[in-house]
Amino acid sequence: MSVICSVLATATPLVDTHLRSAIEAALPVKTPATVLWEGHAAEWALPDTVDTAGLCAALRSQFAALPVDINVFAPAGLRRKKLLLCDMDATIVAGETLDELAVFAGLGEKVAAITARAMNGDISFHDALRERVGLLSGLAADSIEKVLAGMHYIPGARSLIATMKAHGVKTALVSGGFRNFTSVVREQLGFDHDFGNVLHVADGKLTGTVEEPIQDRFTKQKVLHELCGIYDFSQLDAAAVGDGANDLLMLETAGLGVAFQPKPALARQVSLHIIHSDLRALLFLQGYYYSDIKHI
Repeated sequence: MSVICSVLATATPLVDTHLRSAIEAALPVKTPATVLWEGHAAEWALPDTVDTAGLCAALRSQFAALPVDINVFAPAGLRRKKLLLCDMDATIVAGETLDELAVFAGLGEKVAAITARAMNGDISFHDALRERVGLLSGLAADSIEKVLAGMHYIPGARSLIATMKAHGVKTALVSGGFRNFTSVVREQLGFDHDFGNVLHVADGKLTGTVEEPIQDRFTKQKVLHELCGIYDFSQLDAAAVGDGANDLLMLETAGLGVAFQPKPALARQVSLHIIHSDLRALLFLQGYYYSDIKHI
């Protein structure tokens, strides 16, 4: 399959005739654009001999002043995927649900600092999770409901899931967070599966412990393999999206692994980045047209 050069700007109509012409002038071969969404999404099919990493770096550097997402990649497996796995916190749900719980315990900044280090891969995810949960010992369990009541979805999340399900794709929410939240997100957005850790609650309060074994980056990769086995899919026909170091193995294993507004550690190791666009970007990266999308 050809190499794809994708340029996206879902928030504002920047991918206009002028920008498309500038992109085409910078490409190593002359080729016309396929416009997926006028003003917002376009792509170019290039020969498979193109240096994807080199061209991507050059284009990102040349157009760095513009809030556009530029990716150059060789699609693996089917262009339109059969399975989608999504991280939850800061990918599907805005913010970190554990950090939001900590606010109710008056420990928001302390817990958020630990979360940031874990998501950047600076400390063990297991140790960070146990430490953060331990700090919440004694917190009223109804704080979970309060966090759920204030929960917001990342722009494009509903459209992403609804569109892929409408096209027969199986979807899974795979989180290092908690089932208390993933089960609600699964129901509200229509995911087929959800996976996460379990917070222990006793006498209406958090105990400060989490069920072992902890669901981590290896679990996320394992879930991808298991779902591909269940549905008889190739892992190359899976897409995955996440933002932190805990998502790396899942993104590397999937045929289309996308770092969404990634932490630095993940950005350094995954080539496909979505920073300026919303989650509908995952659809355009698979060659969906605007008219194919369920806009919710």
